[in-house]
Amino acid sequence: MSALFEPVTLRSLTVPNRVWMAPMCQYSAEVFGPNAGVATDWHFAHYAARAAGGTGLILQEATAVSPEGRISPADLGIWNDTQVAALRRITGFLKSQGTVPGIQIAHAGRKASTDRPWKGGAPVGPEAHGWQPLAPSALPFDEDHPVPTELTTDQIDGIVEQFADATRRALDAGFEVVEIHGAHGYLIGEFLSPHSNHRTDAYGGSFAGRTRFALRVVDAVRAVWPEDKPLFFRISATDWLDDAGWTVDDTVRFATLLKEHGVDLLDVSTGGNAPKVRIPTGPGYQVPFAARVRKESDLAVAAVGLITEAAQAEKIVANGEADAVLLGRELLRDPSFARRAARELGGEVHVPDPYHRSV
Repeated sequence: MSALFEPVTLRSLTVPNRVWMAPMCQYSAEVFGPNAGVATDWHFAHYAARAAGGTGLILQEATAVSPEGRISPADLGIWNDTQVAALRRITGFLKSQGTVPGIQIAHAGRKASTDRPWKGGAPVGPEAHGWQPLAPSALPFDEDHPVPTELTTDQIDGIVEQFADATRRALDAGFEVVEIHGAHGYLIGEFLSPHSNHRTDAYGGSFAGRTRFALRVVDAVRAVWPEDKPLFFRISATDWLDDAGWTVDDTVRFATLLKEHGVDLLDVSTGGNAPKVRIPTGPGYQVPFAARVRKESDLAVAAVGLITEAAQAEKIVANGEADAVLLGRELLRDPSFARRAARELGGEVHVPDPYHRSV
């Protein structure tokens, strides 16, 4: 029996296999007006193809909890009921294929209000439907980004409530998993790292201060998310800045706290909080971070980062380095990766009836 194609149960939810889709922004939503942030036919086709391909769980791309929480004006949102209605079409189809629908809820912080990546990804202003970014401290991401507005404690309270409201809407939209985005230098990750958090109040300084906002978000989400449904948290295990930033030691320590606060799985990535950082990439380069968290915190983890081959994914799960693998670019290249991997490894995966000849 292939370890990659064994089901995994988190709380009352059973995911049919360990081949999962990582959240990847499509920057393809409506940009402004009453349909801003609403999913389009592109999103339906994109996610439907990976479900038909046998993916066990799909985490929808970073979906903003507020208009100013988007990475770009073309990001998906979940701050109103119009957006929810469009998402139900996606979750309904995913479930019909045996795929678990999950959603990553997010706030981009100081990295908000940028153009689509294929248009350069530079910050955009009001003339291009942009806005003033918000952050823990008035520190720009780099020399090309504007100085963000430092959040007041009242604004922090408001954003915590926005995450809770987004979670309620995610449930209404039919999602079975919620993932809080705390990675890649977006708002929650900005609070965690001393590189981007220079606050001197209760939300800065010490480890306890810098993790306070993240834990408040977790508590607010867990309070409204059903007890029988799992909660994920995505983290950058390191800023790749040594002791000047967030470290893997911090991540292990934080993982224990997350588990105590009701998080069921840590989605372990790295980087994104500082520009021009040298990252030693290679096949599975982030897997050791996930493996260490799993071993030292006893929290379930998913591994991500240049996982491209069936045998590679099988080894990660079989060796106990992670409970599941999250595939990104490889699933963009091959929507039916799970079905192909099942053939290679002797596993079983859902195949839609019209695709029976592909088995």
